[in-house]
Amino acid sequence: MTCLRLIWSRIDRFLAAILLTVGLACVMPAQGEAAVAVGWLTDGAIGLLFFMHGAQLSPEAAFLGLRQWRLHTLIFLSTFMLFPALGIAAHRLAPGLLPAPLWPGFLLLTTLPSTVQASIAFTSVAGGNVPAALCSASASNLFGIALTPLIASYLLASHGLALSAHSVLAIVVQLLLPFAAGQMLRPWLGVFIARHARALKYVDYGSILLIVYSAFSHGVVDGIWREVDVFQLIRLALVNAALLVTVITILTFASRRLGFSRADEITIVFCGSKKSLASGLPIASVLFSGHVGLGVIPVMLFHQIQLMVCASLARRYAARGAQTTANQHSGETRIAVS
Repeated sequence: MTCLRLIWSRIDRFLAAILLTVGLACVMPAQGEAAVAVGWLTDGAIGLLFFMHGAQLSPEAAFLGLRQWRLHTLIFLSTFMLFPALGIAAHRLAPGLLPAPLWPGFLLLTTLPSTVQASIAFTSVAGGNVPAALCSASASNLFGIALTPLIASYLLASHGLALSAHSVLAIVVQLLLPFAAGQMLRPWLGVFIARHARALKYVDYGSILLIVYSAFSHGVVDGIWREVDVFQLIRLALVNAALLVTVITILTFASRRLGFSRADEITIVFCGSKKSLASGLPIASVLFSGHVGLGVIPVMLFHQIQLMVCASLARRYAARGAQTTANQHSGETRIAVS
């Protein structure tokens, strides 16, 4: 319960910081020379964020435990195939679910890699296979650096947002090169990062908040709030929630049908249903250079929804596990007495 309360407290603080940043951008958007300066700072923050990801993610952890290839394959298919397939199906079968300006951001959301910290934390709270969660979430982020832009460009082609030469160059310079540099310097930086992980987390948070401010500053100046209203945002939140519940239901059913243990099922559900805000905001900033504010809204909403839903689900898994253990102990006691 202490761990769960810690997760909830972090959710609330970070959400509050994001909402305050959005409010600041709405009241005092960066314009003129200030917008140019914020743009440069945001580009630097994106590079720093992916450099930190590269320095933090261990290739050994990503490829450790490959003997559990069935588990990792199911999570990988959920992250990079099931989510995009559901996004395409929703767009083609019910295009009226969302206003046209929000569809590109929603489709990008479906292509993002899984989270690392949240997946591991919720798996641990629920009593799942933590080493497998570490392996799978790390691999998802490693592969996602290349896969997400490729899949997103395919899905977004129907919206006239196919990758241009400028976008490809921006992805290489702002995302891939810093990430690769972090990976190469990891042997020297790994110990320092592990020792100062808590302090460096604020660098991650600060970078994300700067990206949010820049995105919504652009959006406010471009008049995004004239394109979407509160009711459309509520509808987007409901669509996000439906997407998350659908994926969790499919993963739960599939893991049981395929004979995975309870611990592995927990890992599959939590790692296969997450989408990374830390990766999503920078990628959206690169892909949606003209409509960044609208592009990040679906990712931000899904981030908070997944944390709330998964916190509740982790608590249920933990309670069910505790009850099962208590029943087993009770049975053993009765046998001993008899």
